[in-house]
Amino acid sequence: MSETSKSERIVAIVGRPNVGKSALFNRLVRKRLAIVHAEEGVTRDRILAPAEWLGQRFQVVDTGGLALMDRAKSGDEILAATAAQVHAAIADAAAVVLVVDIGAGLQPLDVEVAQRLRQSGRPVAVAANKADLPRQDDKIADFVALGFPAYPVSAEHNRGIEALLEAVLPWLPPAGAEPEPPRLKVAVVGRPNVGKSSYINRLVGHDRVIVSPVPGTTRDTIAVPFTLHAADGGKRHYTLVDTAGMRKQGKVHASVEKFSLFRAEQGIAEADIVVLVLDAEAGPGTQEKKVAALIRRHHKACVVLVNKWDLAKGTAVKARDYEEGMRRELFFLGDIPVLFVSAATGFQIRRSFETIDAVATRLEAKLPTGVLNRVLRDAFAQSQPPFARGKQLKFYYATQTGRNPPRVTLFVNDPRLSTPTHQAFLAARLREAFDLAGVPLVLRYRSSHGEPAR
Repeated sequence: MSETSKSERIVAIVGRPNVGKSALFNRLVRKRLAIVHAEEGVTRDRILAPAEWLGQRFQVVDTGGLALMDRAKSGDEILAATAAQVHAAIADAAAVVLVVDIGAGLQPLDVEVAQRLRQSGRPVAVAANKADLPRQDDKIADFVALGFPAYPVSAEHNRGIEALLEAVLPWLPPAGAEPEPPRLKVAVVGRPNVGKSSYINRLVGHDRVIVSPVPGTTRDTIAVPFTLHAADGGKRHYTLVDTAGMRKQGKVHASVEKFSLFRAEQGIAEADIVVLVLDAEAGPGTQEKKVAALIRRHHKACVVLVNKWDLAKGTAVKARDYEEGMRRELFFLGDIPVLFVSAATGFQIRRSFETIDAVATRLEAKLPTGVLNRVLRDAFAQSQPPFARGKQLKFYYATQTGRNPPRVTLFVNDPRLSTPTHQAFLAARLREAFDLAGVPLVLRYRSSHGEPAR
């Protein structure tokens, strides 16, 4: 496994709460990746994303409010963990941007954060944010006492960003000769407190994301680079995406939680593979069915992990019986791989990602045209092709027209004669013949007379 190192071109964004760190992060990466909200403590984990400016590529890390921890009551696990995430981000960074609020002026907490940054030994630039108008730029003199070069900026209105980057980017190490390897996205989804963050931490070998028994701890989608060292000596590169716990819509009230849920659903749509995590004690329920429906609607590869299986030790519950019941509940996901794991003890964690890696390989499967057509002809011979308006569906030939997921176009006499039941039958035969467990198969029908596919 590999994640980040001090030699990488990483810029960490830090500061006290509500100065606009996430807004600046979103501006630099040119995407709305971090949740921006007036509520304190919205950002908790550190969020890493690529950025580019005038041909220079680098990574930007958004962090939670650093000095918020010093006002917190002792024993607040989430706030203490947020502080640890900030310190880890600073340790990994080559340079740091300290964000302050130019309108609020220099605050004692700004001074405290600056003191911590001097101890880190990292080069630091101050971004005096919320300088929306030129007349506010003169207030930059208030921040000279921090001892770092300071720049008035407005993340919201894109003011002063160029000057800030001109100061910061020369502090980064030279760019490597090799480009960033392509990475498959693996979204880890499920209800709150099923162990999604614990699973990712166990995989990467340290506390990369915050784990807490408090529901809703993860709010942003957190992307974690991950490299699997295969038994054959090769390396395969992934991005693990930790998502907010997907609650029932009726239980989502606050705007932050609603946006977190939206981002989790977006994570499914953008993923190559979705890992659906279940709680062994709770089992699959209505919410899991809804998540499974999203996975199917977006044609995503899937692996199901039944976490906290260590709690079943010493009980009469057997994995085989549990799996049979679970497959009945989530029947429409088909032949998805199911593994019983424990993020707490490490049970089957390595095997779980080897399974995910196998599914990733199947996503890129090449279906030989000759074998593909032979399987389909046999399937048509075994079944009763649909009839409608005195006509029967006739199959002529097929070809693979895409991968990730595999897509097959069937040329027939009339695509309108196809039915969902018959499509499911053909897909099952193809999945069995080509070992596509966990991978969706998209069938399209096209008329041999040139009519559009359906």
